[in-house]
Amino acid sequence: MIVAHLKPPYYAVIFTTIIANNAEGYLKTAQRMETLAKLQKGYLGIESARNEIGITVSYWQTLDDILHWKNNVEHVLARNLGREKWYTQYQLRICKVEREYGFLK
Repeated sequence: MIVAHLKPPYYAVIFTTIIANNAEGYLKTAQRMETLAKLQKGYLGIESARNEIGITVSYWQTLDDILHWKNNVEHVLARNLGREKWYTQYQLRICKVEREYGFLK
């Protein structure tokens, strides 16, 4: 689902990944992280797609909200598992969204 009608400015965290061959436990943890993120202060929404490359974009009100999410204890543990077990590569980008528009049929 596409997150629509957010009111700029807000922030987008773009998390791009390549999954290793051993992805045991990955899906369950990813689902838990999405559920947990939704409970965090400043969370606005999430979009995700996966083929050869996974891209997850989460939206946040402030940079402080992103920092608090980054430092969430469960999120830290999941991130460490990702580095040790699930990802062969990842890149994280944080962007300020100053304008948005879209189309819906």
